[in-house]
Amino acid sequence: MDLKILSDQNFLWASMLWGAIAGGYLVYGWKQKASVPLVAGVAMTGMSFVGPNALIMSVVCIGIMYANWWLVKRGY
Repeated sequence: MDLKILSDQNFLWASMLWGAIAGGYLVYGWKQKASVPLVAGVAMTGMSFVGPNALIMSVVCIGIMYANWWLVKRGY
């Protein structure tokens, strides 16, 4: 990871936001033994670490949240 990106305030805020939401998904998936939210939490955590910028990170994390909602609604 480029150290220049760590000085970008938008990246840090987005990373903090999506990392916190991902932590919620992880805890929920772990406690309820639900694999879909657990995998969504892991994916969002990974994206909050390796996202190239705040916009792409946010779009991908919103997509992961939508996929999680869709899969849970379908009964997975």
